[in-house]
Amino acid sequence: MMEWQPERYSLGVEDMDRTHQEFVALVNLLNEADDTDFAALFGKLLQHTHDHFSSEGRLMRISRFPALGEHEGEHHRVYGDLVQMNRAVQRGRLMLARAYVRKGLAEWFDLHLATMDSALAAHVKRMGAARENKTGMALPVL
Repeated sequence: MMEWQPERYSLGVEDMDRTHQEFVALVNLLNEADDTDFAALFGKLLQHTHDHFSSEGRLMRISRFPALGEHEGEHHRVYGDLVQMNRAVQRGRLMLARAYVRKGLAEWFDLHLATMDSALAAHVKRMGAARENKTGMALPVL
């Protein structure tokens, strides 16, 4: 079970924090789901992850994030893993996906948030402050 820990997980970028809270909630629902509900919830996780990564990709481009390639590469790898697992899940093969949700996804999230997402959030906040000082308008956060 993942617990949302604001002092640990909040990055100070509202949209990113909200999306990450939704992700944690979905992972928890998946961990508690029976076999009947697991497949539908895994599909929701896949869609949420697609939307999450697309939103962060737009944010990285808008803010000209210098580590865009590495960050998006990680997103593509994780999303690809989820797509492959979803194929198995939709055929009733749940064991690997359950193990990944229980352990692998939580570990990945902790590391990704502490490294890549925290760097993105710091960059967005710096760029927003710089833009606000220059033009009087903050950088839009998607």
